[in-house]
This record gives sequence, C-alpha cells and structure tokens, in this order.
Amino acid sequence: MTAPTDPARTVAVVTLGCARNEVDSEELAGRLAAGGYRLVEDAEGADAVLVNTCGFIESAKKDSVDAILAATDSGARVVAVGCMAERYGSELAGALPEATVLGFDDYAAIGDRLDDVLTGRPLVPHDPRDRRTLLPISPVDRTAAVAAVDAPAIPGHGWLQRRRLASGPSAALKLASGCDRRCAFCAIPAFRGSFVSRPPAEVLGEAQWLASQGVTELVLVSENSTSYGKDLGDLRLLERLLPQLAAVEGIARVRAAYLQPAELRPGLLEVIASTEGVAPYFDLSFQHSSPALLRRMRRFGGTDDFLGLIDRARALAPDAGFRTNVILGFPGETEDDVAELERFLAEGRLDAVGVFGYSDEEGTEAIGLPGKLDRTEIDARVRRITDLVEELTAQRAEDRLGERVEVLLTEDLSAEEGAEAAEAGRWIGHAAHQDPEADGTTTVTGVPGGAVAGQLVPAEVVGTEGVDLVATVLVPAVRA
Repeated sequence: MTAPTDPARTVAVVTLGCARNEVDSEELAGRLAAGGYRLVEDAEGADAVLVNTCGFIESAKKDSVDAILAATDSGARVVAVGCMAERYGSELAGALPEATVLGFDDYAAIGDRLDDVLTGRPLVPHDPRDRRTLLPISPVDRTAAVAAVDAPAIPGHGWLQRRRLASGPSAALKLASGCDRRCAFCAIPAFRGSFVSRPPAEVLGEAQWLASQGVTELVLVSENSTSYGKDLGDLRLLERLLPQLAAVEGIARVRAAYLQPAELRPGLLEVIASTEGVAPYFDLSFQHSSPALLRRMRRFGGTDDFLGLIDRARALAPDAGFRTNVILGFPGETEDDVAELERFLAEGRLDAVGVFGYSDEEGTEAIGLPGKLDRTEIDARVRRITDLVEELTAQRAEDRLGERVEVLLTEDLSAEEGAEAAEAGRWIGHAAHQDPEADGTTTVTGVPGGAVAGQLVPAEVVGTEGVDLVATVLVPAVRA
C-alpha cells in the first residue's frame, strides 16, 4: 500500500444537492490536496470516492444513496459526507456498510480520516445531534463561540483551503451557514446548525481569490442570505458588502441567492435592484402564497404581500428577474389554498419556479400536524402547478422580446459547429435574470472573434424557447 502522501493516491469528489454543498466540496478538495491526495474526476480507478450527500427532501436523500451505491461499483473505498451523512450518522452507516460515514466535525482532518479508511483503521460513525445546541442563542455570544478553539465545524468557511472543482466563469461564494428560522417543514437547522455569518473581510478575500481563478460572476449563497450580519450586530451588512464585491477587480457580476421575503428590507432591495455590477435578481423563498397555509408553515406573508414586494422591486428595476420554490401538499392544504397560489403565480410573472411535493421529514413540526394529504393527491397538485408554471414562465420569457440583456458567456458553440457558425459567433450564456445553474440560458449570436467565457456582451432578445432566450449582440460588443 502506498503512503498517504504519495501522489498516486487518488480521490474523486461527487457532489449532490445545492450550491452550498458545492462550496463545501471545494473546501474538502483543497484540504485533501493539501494532505497529499491527487484529485481525479472519474471514480473508476480512484483509490477513494468522497460523496458529498444532500439530506433536504426524500428525493434528494434517495439520489444520495444511489450515488453512494454507484460509487461502490467503481471498486474504490467510498466515504459519505455532507448533510445526509451528518443528519443520520451511525444510522446511515448501518444501512450502507459499503461506505464510511463522516460528519462535519471530521472536515478539518479529512485527509487523516481518508488515510484511516484506506489503511483499514476502524472509524466509529457519529451519533446525530441537533447542531443548533452547539452555539449560544445570543448573536454576540455566538460570535465569540465561533472564534473559540473548540468551536463546532462549519463547512464551507475554510476558504483558504478551497480548490475549484469546476472551470466555468461562475462560482458560489458562501456568506453564512446555518439558519435560525423554524419553518415547520424544514430540518436543515437541526443538522446545519445556527446561523453564522462570515466576516466581510473574509468574504471579500475569497471573492478576490475566485477572481484570480478566472471567475467573473459570484453567486452569494447561504441558508438565508437576508440574515447576513445579524449575528455580527449589523443587519445592513449585506447592503454595504454587495457594492464592495461588485468592485472587486475581474468580477463582472454579483448575484445574491436564497433571500427570505420576510427579511428583505427596503434598503437591501434597493441595493440589489440599483447597484452597478449587482444582478437585479431576486431568488425569493416564498414556498406558498396562501396566508393561512403559510402560518401553518411558520412563515409570514401571502399573495398580496408578495405581489407588493415584486412591484416595489420592478419599480426600481423593471427587467429584474424573480425565481422561487413552492411546496404543494403541506398538511391541511385546501383547494382554496392551491387556487390562491395559482393567483399569485399568474399575477407575479416570475421567471423561474421550482415545484416540490411535501414529504414528512424527521424532526420537523410538520410531521405531527393533522390534515395529511394522500401521496396521489400531492402528486396531482404538483403536476397541476408544474404545468401552470411551465406556461407562465414561457410567457414571461416572451415578455422579454426586444429587451436589452447583458449575457455572461459560458460556452462557445461556434467551435463545434464549423466555419459557418464561427462567422456568426454563437455562444451560450445567461442574462442577469438567469441563475447559471437553474433558470434557463440565453443563446447569443454575433459575438465577435476573440471573446472568451466569462465576458459580458450586451444583446437584444429576438426569440424564446420555453424559458430560454435567443439574442443578438449589440454594439459595442464585448465588455470584460
């Protein structure tokens, strides 16, 4: 067996779930590389496969288990980390003896733990615990506790160890970890812990590092970005940080994701809508729009509140982008509740909507609520709203015909399509209202030669294909 620091010892990293998990994987990759491991893309032939799991909803957990089982087929030693591994610990290890299960507190020494796995040293999987109990409730006390030597591990905050696993011009940048909200359907706070903001200087330092790696678009992520700074004693911190991030040399665009409608203050709304270099993009976690059902979910607002919020944003930025997720089939949901959601979606004219069916999650308030719906009814409501969303978002895309958009280029199609396409300068990219991972794309023609991925080009929308746009470049053509 080769020594752990031998460059021949290889590890592949597989990531499930959200952009926050992608950041965590890149931190783990950096720590492994620093420990002497060589990172490879293909699990086949690797010594080990690190599977960063998702534990958000039932379908995500199934995907994580499938990924673990698929990794075992490669012949490599498999290690499960991430949300599902943290949430279930020894229970998951018992169900999947093919894999070694590690928790968040193993991240700082992930290279040593992988050494243990590859040399056959036994590891005892952790017993799950409510990570909200690991830090004080008081924001001031919490800040001091995070700085302590024996503080609990907070994944994705060790950016000095980060190593990019993707090569595109967009990258996620984590503002914070954890969540202090208590939505009835959500188990994330229990295994991600209390909300912890990263200091602004640290966020800016990572932004500068990402720019040095060729990143031109930053996507700010957390469990709740509108809470940024509250535990540091300054709820307006994000309003000041956004312009600073947009001013980082090499960064063309900054977008904030995971915004909580109830916490979107007027000042923050104005900064997102009006700041040069910040995408007028509102990724708002509405989840539903029926006021009565939202109260059962332990959330706030309703159709009229949400429409008013959208109107205020559009008054500042008429072309602003809006995305959300909605849950169908929450306990007690009535036909009137679904009709209210349909009214909101029709009047809100959102650009992208994720539709999910409710499922019971261990440790949540909702699991004990009365009024549970049959799975067949939940699935029928999901299909009904999904069909509506597809129609409405396609219409919203058509509303953008003739609109000027700034497209961040990601893929040169002309290189694959021959001389005729090369003359047309055809690229794939995304406009300011399109998240690089989730909200459709913009195909742009007329891009001059010499353009590279990560550049912004001004273009006019001339066609649509569902939520995707087709645009032609305007002159002047390319801006770094």
